[in-house]
Amino acid sequence: MLKTKHLLNHFEVYTGEQMKSLWIYFNHGLVGNALVSWVGPCLVTNQEMLDGEDLLAGAKICGDKMVHFVMELFDESLVTAVCIQRLLADLVKKKISEMNPDVILLRDGDDLYFKNKKLSISIAAPSLRSVLIHFAINVTNSGTPVETASLEDFNIDPHDLASLVLNDFSKEWLSIKEASFKVRGVLSC
Repeated sequence: MLKTKHLLNHFEVYTGEQMKSLWIYFNHGLVGNALVSWVGPCLVTNQEMLDGEDLLAGAKICGDKMVHFVMELFDESLVTAVCIQRLLADLVKKKISEMNPDVILLRDGDDLYFKNKKLSISIAAPSLRSVLIHFAINVTNSGTPVETASLEDFNIDPHDLASLVLNDFSKEWLSIKEASFKVRGVLSC
């Protein structure tokens, strides 16, 4: 089971501090596997930056307004988290195309692009008890350190998108789990 919640009237700057085990539980009351979303700014400091490539490059991760998704999964590996992160990117890509059929996005790894402009940021990381995923989409192009695309460019409401993504991801997660429960084991000779 995956618990989800869109924090409609919640204001919080994503700083990277949210990538801690049990952050969703302690701050939003969802225990176990969970996915939350909200709209707010992003400003990740070097101290909270998890991506070694970004740290080495001296990259800045920031934006004035983004839709943030933070997920915590228990009893899963980091490789599984990276696969789930990419599934989440694909679901967001699909949902944006459904909401505005003129928008053709490209997924490269865990990032989404529109005409070579970056639309999203993402990271998957392990904790001592779980794996954590952050995925965010630009709502506006202001405050970003690189050329970006945003939901404003596509005339898409960030709260509508977040709610639809949470719903679709929850169904996908249930389908994945059910598919894994109905398979017979293989006995070796």
